[in-house]
Amino acid sequence: MKIEKLTVPVEERPKMEWGSDAIAEVISQLDLPFISLTPGASYRGVHDSLVNYLGNTKPQMILCLHEEHAVAVAHGYAKVTGKPMAVALHSNVGLMHATMAIFNAFCDRMPMLILGATGPIDASERRPWIDWIHTSIDQAALIRNYCKWDDQPGSVAAALESLVRANMMTRSYPPAPTYICLDAGIQEEQLSAPIPTPNLSRHQPPAPPAVSPQTTDEVWNLLKEARKPLILIGRVARDRKTWDERVKLVEALGACVLTDLKVGAVFPTRHRLQPAWPGSRITAAGRELIRQSDVILSLDWVDLGGTLQTADSGITQKVISCTNDSALHNGWSKDHYALPKVDLSICADPNTLVSSLLAKSEGEATITRVDWPPRLESSEDDSGGKESDQLLMSELASMLQNALSGRKVTWTGLPLGWSRGDLDFDDPLDYLGRDGGAGVGAGPGIAVGAALALSGSDRIPVAVIGDGDYLMSSSALWTAAHHKLPLLVIVANNRSYYNDEVHQQRMAITRGRPVENRWVGQHLRDPDPDLATIAIGHGLKGYGPVRSAAELEKALADAISDVDAGNPALVDVRVSPRGYQGAPPEMSNQGRG
Repeated sequence: MKIEKLTVPVEERPKMEWGSDAIAEVISQLDLPFISLTPGASYRGVHDSLVNYLGNTKPQMILCLHEEHAVAVAHGYAKVTGKPMAVALHSNVGLMHATMAIFNAFCDRMPMLILGATGPIDASERRPWIDWIHTSIDQAALIRNYCKWDDQPGSVAAALESLVRANMMTRSYPPAPTYICLDAGIQEEQLSAPIPTPNLSRHQPPAPPAVSPQTTDEVWNLLKEARKPLILIGRVARDRKTWDERVKLVEALGACVLTDLKVGAVFPTRHRLQPAWPGSRITAAGRELIRQSDVILSLDWVDLGGTLQTADSGITQKVISCTNDSALHNGWSKDHYALPKVDLSICADPNTLVSSLLAKSEGEATITRVDWPPRLESSEDDSGGKESDQLLMSELASMLQNALSGRKVTWTGLPLGWSRGDLDFDDPLDYLGRDGGAGVGAGPGIAVGAALALSGSDRIPVAVIGDGDYLMSSSALWTAAHHKLPLLVIVANNRSYYNDEVHQQRMAITRGRPVENRWVGQHLRDPDPDLATIAIGHGLKGYGPVRSAAELEKALADAISDVDAGNPALVDVRVSPRGYQGAPPEMSNQGRG
């Protein structure tokens, strides 16, 4: 990883004499190794202090070309580490750019400490024109409905306390972004004397809410006495220790497991007790698994109510739900989902419940169950139905796995059409999950943040993203090139906003209109964007468009060599939408070329 040359060595740090120096001092003590940013005048004081007071260390600046990318980078970093980065956003205009990425991180329950800024609140201090349009009262109102906590402190001393509080809150369960808006006037205030910084040993995040012994006993007895217990594993910690605890508990109980591609890897995909492949939406096999179960334990499952409804089970099972996600629910955002029918609701961190149940299982014999797990049929088929210059997604997956054989891979993202049979997760860092808000454009920035977190490790970050996702945010990859972050990006290019083609086909069928018109306003063709050239323009190695297995084999070998040499690389692969989740069989070909 490339580190920007320091203007002032750390050992020659000047004395604290500006408001922004005190702010930078506290930031340096909050265990925030990086701050991603797009420069802006509203926080020029903090920027100067980060460089000339701290020497661009703790945190080190990660330069981005767009505020949305700056937040996405912090999002990807948190997905790998479980810890926050800092982000700096310029005034109201920068915050407006960043709102989608903040919403993604909020829905994904990822921590980050965002530093916003505003022109001087004191009108007499504003420069003509520009400071007026870049000054807002209650700037955080733009994101308050999808942010855990915000503040706009009125003094340097208050700003230091706000930073400490924001750090504690973003790291506490359930995590989510926090936002501090710093008045430019406060940043640029000259201090008469250095300001004492808070004693951070007395301002640590609280321990997550735990489960009482009585509740642990009740849950254990329900699972132990069940004939066909099922554990839905959702938003849980993804370090190796908690991963191993989940595996041991499931094996001790003889319970089945269902996981979800919206969150990262949380359980081995090929374990015999996970008989149904995970999906972004519940699969047919997953629905059948739910229907056959008699006791369900949900560990902060995303949309428990909707999942049970989709399974069409009548919800006759005994349902246990362990989550404290309601701490983030509000009336604006409906990411609390459908109201689930629950028999035992536990307001706690699900990781603490797993640990308590595992301790309860010690000394107990491993439970063996009859006809559990069940034999489940898979109807997945993505064979046939492709154009001559396309590869099937399963072919891309197979060739990628062969090319990366023997390496530790972190999939920073996978497209909706990825074959479930090609999911092979055996470590919490094998897969990082979806973007949270289900928009378009987060994939490149999240991949860069993941590459930042994995820099110097024995893992290779690989992002498989769609062409629409790439084209919306391709400039995020410049940051990977600028900071020399090894990263392999594969664009699964079907040359369409294909998800919406599926929707238009459904509309046409429902309304008795021509389905062959589904491509209008959807196809990314005539001209085809040159994805590899765009990547090369941002400093990456670029390959493609790849249209055959032979071309792909060579392109992958070359791109992986680039990554091994410490460079980001991108391969544009023409793929068929055949097998896309939710697409009817007759859409195996994209139609108009």
